[in-house]
Amino acid sequence: QVQLVESGGGSVQAGGSLRLSCAASGRTFSRYHMAWFRQAAGKEREFVAAISSGGISTYYADSVKGRFTISRDNAKITVYLQMNSLKPEDRGVYLCAATPVSSWPPRAAAMFDYWGQGTQVTVSS
Repeated sequence: QVQLVESGGGSVQAGGSLRLSCAASGRTFSRYHMAWFRQAAGKEREFVAAISSGGISTYYADSVKGRFTISRDNAKITVYLQMNSLKPEDRGVYLCAATPVSSWPPRAAAMFDYWGQGTQVTVSS
């Protein structure tokens, strides 16, 4: 069982930066691939980035590649999403997710068993 709690969301102007954190509980955190998804109002949940259980591999949606960086600290059982050069289309609720599935990269929301409650990101033009 893994519980996830996101933080770090807020309102920024286009071009700004935010750093999201996802604090996890559970002794098996290091066994899970982790990911960030986002969901804008009226839209489907969208994959943003994933990081492998050991933190060696990362994978990004084309829309955020070069601007966002996912990382994890297994000692602190926390996953991060550094978001730079934010655009208005990046707005939405950002959710952290964990999957015990070993296949890589895990891009589909259905692959993830555990979800946080989300943190709101607003980007104004």
